[in-house]
Amino acid sequence: MYAALATTVLVLHFCYLAYVVLGGFLVWRWPMAFWPHLAAAAWGLAVVTIPLTCPLTVLEHWARRKAGQGISDRGFIDTYIENVLYPERYTHLLQVLVGVLVVVSYAVAFVKFRHRRAERKMSEPPATV
Repeated sequence: MYAALATTVLVLHFCYLAYVVLGGFLVWRWPMAFWPHLAAAAWGLAVVTIPLTCPLTVLEHWARRKAGQGISDRGFIDTYIENVLYPERYTHLLQVLVGVLVVVSYAVAFVKFRHRRAERKMSEPPATV
């Protein structure tokens, strides 16, 4: 049971990471998605810039210990991403690229939002006094 929990938390962690990287594009379709994504992106930024331990990492390590599995003292990204999906020397570059991707997704969302608002104003009948 604990091994299944650890695996579930691992999958959830990957989903969260994907949401941090790509969730800004959801704002293009659903502008109200901005606030949850901003919170997720801010937490992601804090975890990589300040030495914070993600609660999902704590939960995964706890479940792996309970399951009798070995754990590393490293975090999620250090264990499952660096040197697995890309060489460690590219970590800083990829962090910057993710930041740029999020900012660009927000910028395009802002332009789309303003365009939709302008279209809505133009389609409204003139106000009568």
